[in-house]
Amino acid sequence: MKPADLNECATGAADTEATWSAKEVAALFETPFNDLIHRAHSVHRAHFDPNSVQLSTLLSVKTGGCPEDCHFCSQSGQFTSPVRAVWLDIAELVQAAKQTAATGATEFCIVAAVRGPDERLMQQMREGVAAIRAAVDINVAASLGMLTAHQVDELAAMGVHRYNHNLETARSFFPQVVTTHTWQERWDTLRMVRDVGMEVCCGGIIGLGESVEQRAEFAAQLAELGPHEVPLNFLNPRPGTPLAEQGVLEAKDALRAIAAFRLALPRTILRYAGGREITLGDLGTREGLLGGVNAIIVGNYLTTLGRPASQDLDLLAELSMPVKALSATL
Repeated sequence: MKPADLNECATGAADTEATWSAKEVAALFETPFNDLIHRAHSVHRAHFDPNSVQLSTLLSVKTGGCPEDCHFCSQSGQFTSPVRAVWLDIAELVQAAKQTAATGATEFCIVAAVRGPDERLMQQMREGVAAIRAAVDINVAASLGMLTAHQVDELAAMGVHRYNHNLETARSFFPQVVTTHTWQERWDTLRMVRDVGMEVCCGGIIGLGESVEQRAEFAAQLAELGPHEVPLNFLNPRPGTPLAEQGVLEAKDALRAIAAFRLALPRTILRYAGGREITLGDLGTREGLLGGVNAIIVGNYLTTLGRPASQDLDLLAELSMPVKALSATL
């Protein structure tokens, strides 16, 4: 049975074990909207409790001044964006982790705007992860760019349970948005992380200017990688970056992407990340939760404002969708 056969989607069961090609995912974007959302919701229900959501927050230990030229990112030192390098200390990390746990979130992700960690950053990670684990009961994740095999082993030994490194977009489109490193370099880091036993968190940004076919290609490539979690960002154009004038993705296109990614990645956690506020608003956020999203980053993002965590918690309460622990979601 071909995954894209809409005549077999009454319950969605046909989609749960399918292997999708980029061509088959692309066909989903031509599916009538309500049929696609229903189909994605059915597959979501087959693998997850659709009435609960897992929360996490981000904290940057080193913001801005990155040497890479990712065209969407205001942290690049190559652009005129207003973000400039700032480092946080260990006490601030611990306090932020405690505040994160107080919201009900079960994961705290430490992020740094770097090509890859140097020894200074690795030492900060050793001290910071140890201090957090001693002070608060929360899962610690990290996102520090491209890694060596030794650094992968070190992070696993520290107790970092999950590593985030986004592929950002389809391999065929990647050279249009990044020129200082390759898609393959990112892929290699992710393979090492997976092979050492850490969970893999890998997603990207929808609306960079990629075609629908490239959006589908990206979903199929993520499915090949098999990440535990896929954060879905929607471009929020940043002043001073090469994509500053790129238009914001239309809500219906964002919701189609969510549903297509859910079908291509039936067992993977899909997490709302940056840009959902301007792309979807509250109404679209609700529809995305029904269409396959089962996790949310709450609070602010790395260089853009989200909204207070209390507003997301109020929305989930209104939808009768309680916060669920990470381990239970997995």
